[in-house]
Amino acid sequence: MSIMRPLVLCSAILGLSANTAFADVTVDTKYGSVTVKDNVKSIVTLHEGALDVMSSIDVPVAGSVATRGSDTVSDYLADKQPGIQIVGTARETNLEAVIKERPDVILASNALSKEQYDILSKIAPTIVPEWSFSTPDAWRNEARLFGKAVGHSADVERALNAVDKRAATLKKRVEQQLPADQRQVFVTRWMPQGPMIMSKDLFTGSLLKLTGFEPQDGDLLKEGRPHSSILSLENIAVIDQDWLFMATLNQDGKKAYDAAKQSAAFSRLNVVQQDRVQTVDGQVWSSTSGPLAAQVVLDDIEQLLDSHQ
Repeated sequence: MSIMRPLVLCSAILGLSANTAFADVTVDTKYGSVTVKDNVKSIVTLHEGALDVMSSIDVPVAGSVATRGSDTVSDYLADKQPGIQIVGTARETNLEAVIKERPDVILASNALSKEQYDILSKIAPTIVPEWSFSTPDAWRNEARLFGKAVGHSADVERALNAVDKRAATLKKRVEQQLPADQRQVFVTRWMPQGPMIMSKDLFTGSLLKLTGFEPQDGDLLKEGRPHSSILSLENIAVIDQDWLFMATLNQDGKKAYDAAKQSAAFSRLNVVQQDRVQTVDGQVWSSTSGPLAAQVVLDDIEQLLDSHQ
């Protein structure tokens, strides 16, 4: 992806600076207070969770980053954001593409660096959450921050309440169906080279906990990392607990998983022999967050419960 030369970038930025004065909202972010005009019309999201939040309240987004393992947005959001433009990936932003959308606000992730923030904030007010993935309820705090920034706090709150209400119902089912000592669960992302364990502190881990499961990560993650290194088939026994959600990002991951199922190391796991492995969409389970993604995760948890009544 091309990066604009400083002179060209500055010229383009100056062309976006003539805004009419409107009432505004000020929010606290990782890089200080940021003020957003209340006439937001064009939104660019550089964070999949931010795209989910906007989609959950039916707010159109002009441009967003592609999801991991794809060159477009996650499948579950495609119908919600028809015609959306791709302005980069989770690792690299195409500045020309961002500027082309003439954003009134840019919604980014906690991982955005100060250097990148300084550039983007000259294009439009840029909202960077102060919470890392391991902060309890980070995804909820992000949702509320993004909702406030675009003037839709009440809508976001309704979407979060809907998640909590459904999760409470599923928790009752978990407590009725599964003995207390049979609720440990791992979430893994299966890559072509093998599986990696996702942190229990991630978005999906918080939802599993909310529904009565006990998410694990085997204490194999380095501090500050959202997932482990790729496990060899020889070391795969660490994930042999009560339940396993196996996420794949694309066809390459699915093919590798199908091949692994033929191996003795994988097939001898108790969780496999007891048919307690559920394959799920890695674009949701290991790459994003937000109210709509939460509903997809709850769908999968409900499906697991239905199949083991």
